[in-house]
Amino acid sequence: MRDAVRRALEVCPIEVGVAVAGGDWKLTTVWKLSGGPLRFGELQRAVGPVSAKTLTRQLRSLETDGVVVRTVFPEVPPRVTYELTEAGRELAGIAVQLGRWSERFIAPVEASTVSEYGPAS
Repeated sequence: MRDAVRRALEVCPIEVGVAVAGGDWKLTTVWKLSGGPLRFGELQRAVGPVSAKTLTRQLRSLETDGVVVRTVFPEVPPRVTYELTEAGRELAGIAVQLGRWSERFIAPVEASTVSEYGPAS
């Protein structure tokens, strides 16, 4: 368990969730892995404009926290896949719910932007 998660345990359960899932591209990464294991390059393309350095850092955190499993296959060249654990699959469901909430949240904001200032850019 990472120190950030350990410290969050002292505060409240919600902070544990934020410590595990919070960070650049983490929830998107978990969501993209919900379809099954992916190799690093496949995952990077699926996630979007994320640097290899950032994605690697986030995958390491998710692996340390027990959300993602990294499997290295003894092949030449080496093949590495990432997939969700049971905890990761549960977090992916929460990510989907957060996405739905976000769509409902942003709709009135976009509507007010259009009505006050013209079309949103």
